[in-house]
Amino acid sequence: MEFFNNHTKLFTTAFLFFLVLTLFVVIIPAISNQQNNAPLPNAVPLSEDARKGKELFIANGCVACHTQQVRNIDMDSRWGKRPGIAADYADMKRMDVWRNTATLAGTERTGPDLTDVGNRQPSLDWNLVHLYNPRIVVKESVMPAYPWLFERKAMPADSDVVVNVPEAFLGGKPGKVVAGQEALQLVAYLQSLKQAELPGESRAPEFLYKKVVKSTEESGGSESGANGALLYTNNCQACHQADGQGLPGAFPPLANSEVVNGDDLSLYIDIIMNGYDARPEYGAMPGVGTMMGFTADEVAAIINHERTSWGNQGKEVTAEEVQEIINMLEAEK
Repeated sequence: MEFFNNHTKLFTTAFLFFLVLTLFVVIIPAISNQQNNAPLPNAVPLSEDARKGKELFIANGCVACHTQQVRNIDMDSRWGKRPGIAADYADMKRMDVWRNTATLAGTERTGPDLTDVGNRQPSLDWNLVHLYNPRIVVKESVMPAYPWLFERKAMPADSDVVVNVPEAFLGGKPGKVVAGQEALQLVAYLQSLKQAELPGESRAPEFLYKKVVKSTEESGGSESGANGALLYTNNCQACHQADGQGLPGAFPPLANSEVVNGDDLSLYIDIIMNGYDARPEYGAMPGVGTMMGFTADEVAAIINHERTSWGNQGKEVTAEEVQEIINMLEAEK
């Protein structure tokens, strides 16, 4: 019992036991993980602005509401092209000696997952408007606004990034809203969040518990089950709004739109697939269709939804017509 009565021996032994346990339970497994999980070849390292944007993302508590993990269940398939794997996080380093915030997988989705948000929503205009006041683009949003990342200027300089904020959200204050450096850095980080393609013949894990595809009549879509209303909600509504009215000065309306109701189907499909820059009247639209890998059937479903909604009366199109134009657009590149 002398050992237990000698506090020097007792605490020395406990300390050495703790060190050995830490070595085998924490340090060696961590080194092994680093050696066995290399970053994907197509992964792009963070730029300096994106790195600073990540620090802002952490400082403002964004990880409390946004995850960065695509689970291998079907309900997560809207957040990325594939479930996440260990290699997606392999190139993420400690911020400094004291802060180990390498990954921001999160634990709660009060807001959408951000794993692939750089592909889902690459628009600089949308992201800046959303940061200034999320209710501008998503009326039901519970996300806090970040107006301190912006400033008001009566005469913005040519180098300033002016944010097209609707009059109703300006509070009657004069001047233009200009994005500050921190706002641009935070958006740079968000735009950098993209799932890297798997190399060569690597097969991505499949999403589990896939839903049964509904019939055409049940889905409200086309023969292959493409649901135009759902595709619009997931890919277009954030900018053009649920009522198709867009946002004045930021995103154009689709209700009573000449493009939507017109006969120039090539222009319409080109805008969906490759985007369009309507500056200075509106912000630039990215090539959503190409980025999201829309099929001809999905493009046709979106067009038919937009042409039969909000009072529009455009002619419905078929997937065959759309595919022919997509082929033509690709040949012109």
